[in-house]
Amino acid sequence: MNRWTRSVLITLGAGWLSGCALAPPADRLTLEVDLPAQFRFIGAANYRPARYELCTLPQRRGKRPERKIFIADYKPVAERVSYEFPLTETIEGCPTVLRSVEFTLYAKWGELDTDVGGSFAAISFADPIESERVAAMPESGVQELFGQCMWFFRTAGPEHAIRKLLECNALDTKGKRQETRPGGVVQRALLPGKKVRLTLSVTEEEAPAFQDTWLAVPGGWRRCRGKSFEDLSGYCGSNTTDFKPITMPDGRVCDVYPTCK
Repeated sequence: MNRWTRSVLITLGAGWLSGCALAPPADRLTLEVDLPAQFRFIGAANYRPARYELCTLPQRRGKRPERKIFIADYKPVAERVSYEFPLTETIEGCPTVLRSVEFTLYAKWGELDTDVGGSFAAISFADPIESERVAAMPESGVQELFGQCMWFFRTAGPEHAIRKLLECNALDTKGKRQETRPGGVVQRALLPGKKVRLTLSVTEEEAPAFQDTWLAVPGGWRRCRGKSFEDLSGYCGSNTTDFKPITMPDGRVCDVYPTCK
């Protein structure tokens, strides 16, 4: 190799490296989740064959590279957790895209391991052809989705012990509670190098899980007696004067939930 050829190759190599340094950011998404205190989730990022691709992913019972599992654990205070995912990925020769992220939510309401409620959330990632009614990416580069969770209480067993159910719903841009689960639809093509943030909150207010079983009183709610103290259904009906005591999560026997007054 003569000196001129070596000089040309060195020049070309330097240009190639310079081009790599100026390459656009990787085709990745940052997902952030704002969790209230004592919340956790098991998440799954799901990949499917890209639009117009004829390949298929095999059915599996074991390891599934098209489904990436990620977990956030309970913390005593609210926190923000962050994850990175590729928006596209070739899996066993099949070009795939990130199609959805699913969350199974858990929240503690008591000290026992079984004192846990659950709900769900999901984010879908749309192709441009599906995105006519999907919000554009804000200038901040962060697509925010809001959800709100609420506790619903009931009684169970012969001691009429308090149990709680968790229900989480989406909030619209004005903060109004929706019928759908938290999450929404975002445009995949706008997401490289950007963030999607799911923010969850919990209302201070709780409500009865079943209608016509509790009566609102000063300080909270009283449990209707029903046909007898042993009546586990205990509907109020027309009887709004007879009640029964309840057992609080900490073992106290009270007349009014949640103040125990």
